[in-house]
Amino acid sequence: MSHSPHLHAALEAAEAAGQIIRKAYRGNFSVDYKSDASPVTEVDIAAENAIRSRLTARFPGYGFYGEETGRSAMDAEYLWLVDPIDGTKAFVRGYPVFSVQIALMHRGELVLGVSSAPCWNDGRGELAYAEKGQGAHVDGHTVKVSETSNLAKATLSTGNLARLAASPAWTRFGGLIPRLHRIRGYGDFLHYHFLASGKVDAVIESDVNILDIAALTVIVREAGGVFTDLRGGPIGLETTSVLAAVPGLHATLLETLSY
Repeated sequence: MSHSPHLHAALEAAEAAGQIIRKAYRGNFSVDYKSDASPVTEVDIAAENAIRSRLTARFPGYGFYGEETGRSAMDAEYLWLVDPIDGTKAFVRGYPVFSVQIALMHRGELVLGVSSAPCWNDGRGELAYAEKGQGAHVDGHTVKVSETSNLAKATLSTGNLARLAASPAWTRFGGLIPRLHRIRGYGDFLHYHFLASGKVDAVIESDVNILDIAALTVIVREAGGVFTDLRGGPIGLETTSVLAAVPGLHATLLETLSY
């Protein structure tokens, strides 16, 4: 399958970042902390620089919004959204639930996503990607969400839930749990890859930023899923929550969890 120039560049950039990350994983690196107490390592910065240099060389007129190197040309027609290590806490502690996230936004619409987990699967990694209208792929295979439409047969995975826990919807969430087949907390890239691949049926998070989810939004949607915030709104630069689900469950979950 041939890739568009955008996807080809994003995949190359993700692999360059992955090489840097794999060499440093479980090694010695410096760790600093941001004002919100989240860690950042020299590996985050090196990986983002590798991504940024490749993408800006190929597409010099595009904007760039990076977790570590900041924003430039945010009003450009095309905007790259990059988190070089989504899951830095996992990276620092030595477990492999972290990923390279690269997305492309065109006039406010997310149109491309690459999610690469370089150290997952005993170091073999896992690569998911999608472009608008071209389907979703995990490790070279086309993937689709499940056809689940019954809560009693559904698996829901959660991530960061602090805001939801502090809202009136928390009680409703508690009432939802016994109605489900099972609840899990895979988190980060993993539950979105599982959702796109038909292994779980819904994901909720109340505390994210757009760089965490931009690429995954495209991947889940292209796999046939519905991806909104917890109020049912569109995903954009200011999004902070997620309700992603198979089509047969999204409306039911939204009615229960919207806050």
